[in-house]
Amino acid sequence: MGKTYERIDGRLRSFIESQPVFFTATAPLSDEGHVNLSPKGRAGTLAVLDDRTLAYLDFGGSHAETIAHLRENGRITLMWCAFTGPPTVVRVHGRGEPVFRDDPRFADLLGHFEPGADGGGLRAVVLVRAERVSDSCGFAVPVMEYRGDRALHADYFDRKSDPEFAEYCAKKEYVGVSVDGLPGLPLPLPPRP
Repeated sequence: MGKTYERIDGRLRSFIESQPVFFTATAPLSDEGHVNLSPKGRAGTLAVLDDRTLAYLDFGGSHAETIAHLRENGRITLMWCAFTGPPTVVRVHGRGEPVFRDDPRFADLLGHFEPGADGGGLRAVVLVRAERVSDSCGFAVPVMEYRGDRALHADYFDRKSDPEFAEYCAKKEYVGVSVDGLPGLPLPLPPRP
């Protein structure tokens, strides 16, 4: 039976911090817009800042739908599933905000992540303020073995200089503007601080 919680602490925090993958879901206000669901991984790229605030690193390589939806309306849900151990699903419903590379808070936020987690391809830090925290059974979630992070993304973007990454973002479809025409990543991409 699922429960709701006032904050992310104790068992919930430990569970969240130990999962190698989580998912983000966002949507535009328009009922004709596209709902977006994204997997997130890479060790050290999620941080629980306090009992109501999380942050994760947003990298290039795909569209910027999450950023566009957050800029429009701020609604976001994060979800973690236990693929090993007791069957559990945790959701954090809240309000998110992309903090871009030219924001004065950007450099300070990076200090909350594991050293080196902010490799090449970093576009923003996404802050999420929890409004509802809940868990439920994960009885239908399969048991799977985590073997490690894939190095392909980091290897690809770590070979690009910052100006090359900015050029990559400027040329990629649905980065500056979402598939629904919403403002996405501000371009030109500001240099890293």
